[in-house]
Amino acid sequence: MTKEMLLVLVLAVVVSVAAAVLTGPRRRATGDIRARKLLTEREQPMFFRLQQAFPSDVVLSQVAFSALLTAKDQPTRAMFNRKVADFVVLTKAFEVLAVIELDDSSHKGREVQDSKRDSLLERAGYRVLRFKNVPDVDAVQRAVRPPASVQAKLEPQP
Repeated sequence: MTKEMLLVLVLAVVVSVAAAVLTGPRRRATGDIRARKLLTEREQPMFFRLQQAFPSDVVLSQVAFSALLTAKDQPTRAMFNRKVADFVVLTKAFEVLAVIELDDSSHKGREVQDSKRDSLLERAGYRVLRFKNVPDVDAVQRAVRPPASVQAKLEPQP
């Protein structure tokens, strides 16, 4: 065997091994599909609290970021693909008042990821509110619709 043929053979083996390692094992669909609760036991009281606090508005739960955000290119869309907001409070005209996240113990150590998620939404002009516990009605109303004096401080100045 010539040196060139040996080199081609070795190169082919290296490329084949690299391709197998990079693509990894293929998972096959099991067909095992089960129902799951739309909201966790912890999120359910928050949903009802939001409905109680905003009876004239619309409260949505488990909203895909792709329903809130759009982008022209695939790499940018990939930044928010498969992300879900816990709750979105909207006016009857479907203008977003706030995106609300209910943090629990699973968020410990995930502050950087949570901040990146919030940043994506904020870059699009949304207000993101995070609560560690279900707030009382007054607290959530003030957070979503602050008094006019506080609202003026929150709005960007020209």
